[in-house]
Amino acid sequence: MIKTFKIIALLEGISFILLIVIGLPLKYNWENDIMVKLMGYPHGFLAIAYVVLAILIKKELKWTYKDLIIVLICSLIPFATFWMSKKYLRDL
Repeated sequence: MIKTFKIIALLEGISFILLIVIGLPLKYNWENDIMVKLMGYPHGFLAIAYVVLAILIKKELKWTYKDLIIVLICSLIPFATFWMSKKYLRDL
């Protein structure tokens, strides 16, 4: 399950960045929301999977509640899932 979480964290981070860097400028500068429509649902699914898996592996990785909250907050900040993987999943 930890390997799955690593993959989901990576994909969630990439989808978030794509939405911010490509989707939002297309939508608000050129009134073309195709990227937001294409990436919105997958990103939403990945974000939910990230949260669920983080909660499920908390006990296995012996995270404190503080660690879990930091990991969950990382899903809200661009590039933070990459940092989280390096800090919390480095040796796994």
